[in-house]
Amino acid sequence: MRPLSGHYPPYFENYFRHVPDHADPLTQMREQPAQLRELLGGLSDEQGLTAYAPGKWTIKELVLHMLDTERIFAYRALRFSRADATPLPGFEENEYVPNSGANGRTIPSLLREYDAIRQASITLFENLTPAQLDRVGTSNGQALSVRALLHVIPGHEGHHLQILRERYLPVLA
Repeated sequence: MRPLSGHYPPYFENYFRHVPDHADPLTQMREQPAQLRELLGGLSDEQGLTAYAPGKWTIKELVLHMLDTERIFAYRALRFSRADATPLPGFEENEYVPNSGANGRTIPSLLREYDAIRQASITLFENLTPAQLDRVGTSNGQALSVRALLHVIPGHEGHHLQILRERYLPVLA
């Protein structure tokens, strides 16, 4: 079931288009690790420092951005699913990336962290009841449901997998 309109910020629509209407977002979350490994598994750490244009994030920075964002979305889902009504702040992704240390990491290290975060997210969402999925909290001054967060995690990753395929990998070819 898709999140209800008004239970997420409008810009999430950009991510939701990467989760087909008939798709189970948890199934998509289980399938994405293989897709990411297919794209990155053969890259050297030097190739991981590639940006597709000046001023753009490197591949390593993009991956760590995906990890940071999933952690934040899962944290919001946990809080809201437990009926925590405390409004949560937004986060500034453009401050996170240069302070992440991503370029000093190895690709295998990033993929190990990815596996841990993804498994934790799947386990969280697998164990939520329909009532918990329908709970709504406030994040960055906007209504946000747990169900929307379940959809935005694979949608956000789908968005970045597309960018990897269309912008980064052609530069490496």
